[in-house]
Amino acid sequence: QVQLVESGGGLVQPGGSLRLSCAASGLILDYYTVGWFRQAPGKEREGVSCISGSKYYADSVKGRFTISRDSAKNTVYLQMNSLKPEDTAVYYCAADFGVTTCYAGMDYWGKGTLVTVSS
Repeated sequence: QVQLVESGGGLVQPGGSLRLSCAASGLILDYYTVGWFRQAPGKEREGVSCISGSKYYADSVKGRFTISRDSAKNTVYLQMNSLKPEDTAVYYCAADFGVTTCYAGMDYWGKGTLVTVSS
């Protein structure tokens, strides 16, 4: 059974940092394209970052967020720095096999972790 479990969310002040983790079981993440998405209250889900053979970042997070893999831990991370109130959202990771880009219909999804940026 495939599971993706996000962790690392929480409350942080503007300008602070968090590192989100997406830990997988039932599949080897190195063989999958993995994306981070987020959904803020009252807004549609949006893509934040994606890793396959290359890395992609949404313009709103470019230069502040970094996506990476840890093969030994079968985990993908999203390091988030210089956080802003508008980064507040539930963050989801997703994985798909045989694709090179991230998209809304990826095969496997986690349940999300809440990030709140507020003073």
